[in-house]
Amino acid sequence: MNRDFFRVMEVNATTGRFIVHNIEGRGQAIGGSGLAALLFEKFGSVSASWNHEEQPFILSIGPLTGAFPLMSKTVAAFKSPYHDQYTESHAGGRSALALRFADYDALVITGRASMLSCIEIGSNAASMRDVSFMKGMDAYKAGRVLRGMSSGGSGHRSILRIGPSGEIGSAMACVNADTYRHFGRLGGGAVLGSKNIKGIIIHGDSSFTLPEGREYRNLFKEIYKGVTGTAMMQKYHSLGTPANLQSLNDIKSLPWRNLQQTTDPEGIKGINGQRFADDALLRNGACSGCPVGCIHIGFVREKFHQDNRYVYKQIAYDYEPVFSCGTMLGVTSAFSVLNIMDVMEKVSIDSISGGVALAWATEATERGLVSDKETMVHLSFGDADAYCKAALFLGTGANEFYRLLGQGTLRAAARYGGEDFACVLGQEMAGYATGELFFAAQSLGFRHSHLDSSAYSYEQTHDERDIGRAVDLLINGEPGRCLLTSMVSCLFARGVYKPDVLSDCLRVLGYQEVDSMIGGAAERIRRHRWKLRFATGFKPEDIVLPKRFYNIRTWKGPVDGRYLDALKEAYGRRLKELVEK
Repeated sequence: MNRDFFRVMEVNATTGRFIVHNIEGRGQAIGGSGLAALLFEKFGSVSASWNHEEQPFILSIGPLTGAFPLMSKTVAAFKSPYHDQYTESHAGGRSALALRFADYDALVITGRASMLSCIEIGSNAASMRDVSFMKGMDAYKAGRVLRGMSSGGSGHRSILRIGPSGEIGSAMACVNADTYRHFGRLGGGAVLGSKNIKGIIIHGDSSFTLPEGREYRNLFKEIYKGVTGTAMMQKYHSLGTPANLQSLNDIKSLPWRNLQQTTDPEGIKGINGQRFADDALLRNGACSGCPVGCIHIGFVREKFHQDNRYVYKQIAYDYEPVFSCGTMLGVTSAFSVLNIMDVMEKVSIDSISGGVALAWATEATERGLVSDKETMVHLSFGDADAYCKAALFLGTGANEFYRLLGQGTLRAAARYGGEDFACVLGQEMAGYATGELFFAAQSLGFRHSHLDSSAYSYEQTHDERDIGRAVDLLINGEPGRCLLTSMVSCLFARGVYKPDVLSDCLRVLGYQEVDSMIGGAAERIRRHRWKLRFATGFKPEDIVLPKRFYNIRTWKGPVDGRYLDALKEAYGRRLKELVEK
């Protein structure tokens, strides 16, 4: 495991060639986010459009993958169809360990296949085959077909695929990873679709040796205890992240009905974490290499009217899709939320962006800006059946309205009106109406994700309006997250994997060079990512926050618009200073 170079599989989809590269730079880039940036510089172009055939789709893992608990994530990097800028999306599942056991640090896909294709790689074999018969196939069925095509390897194999949304180039198209996880945001599914890649099968068909002796065993045990013994990790296993729904609703920080409200004391009773656990939870799951088991899998019944049979379907849920397909749409039944999520899973669209986009479309309908002619079904808050139909229309691009909406809510609002109430913070918002700091942080964050910073959690208990302190929190907290996403750790474990622990992990695995450079690695990687982002067109001043974010109340009272604008301006200025150094 401790080689000082990266072993990278390049697949040229145009020619069908598979090339293994040994790439220097382990000490500088580490892996994960750092490696992805290094590979984009090598294989990508800052000036060519996101769907240019030579733009890469990158999957990368880190030096600790497979060796320690919760080192279970894979970083996907690409130029996004959402804004044509460099970005990342992260996912769990089995892809990270499958890559490790296939003996690759990264997979890079360039070119464009002449027909819809599937890429299959392992430690000693690689192929690309025609799967034109899968055109338009939903993500569930695609998974079943790809499993049938792939010989053996159950449990040691990762299957990634796209649905119809990726094939039509929707900016909301995600990549389904092993059914229950996703490279969700910013359109990775459309990037694969532009390359005519329907699926990727990674066989973890090799092995690697872990260190012998007490030092590694003792360190592993200590970390294992840390990630399984805390109250926070127990929460992730029991109710999971949906536990946050009730607490955020209680402090008036949960978006309801397109953020027209930030709390609903009655509505929350039907879709809080306890309700999902009591009524809809079937079982827990876990990503490979994770002992926590935070994946909560619910169930819905589907009736086949022709013979009166019922089929039970399993759907993974967590906080974000319950917000976007539940509270944001005014849907207050756990099973109804799961039904909407089920359709979004089939068409393989990011459920956060999908739900927020449909919430905007509902309010636009109420205001008379769009009609049933555009939406093809009458949308009203709380009507789950209508949202199931609309999610299908959105994911398949059923008409001009849904094709435009699939490129982003603000794109549709620019055509039809309603920009003031489009809930977009760089991309469709995550589910935290905690106030000014979070709104500024997500709008300018690297991934436009709540996990880019601790703003969403910090703001739940802090109400001071100190611009300098707030921006310092964003700027100073990012390098540590970059270090974790280069290892690549699940960010749930950030309280355990402190820098000294990461250093111990590297040292015991024999990564002496990386360990010796870890002190400056986090900042180097942070700056490298942002330089690529700015080089591909990011301008903080171009991001304008819709008026809806200025016109709500949180637990702290009404949003202070001047404070919000000042935070956004100061944060943007600090980001510019990073790349100019």
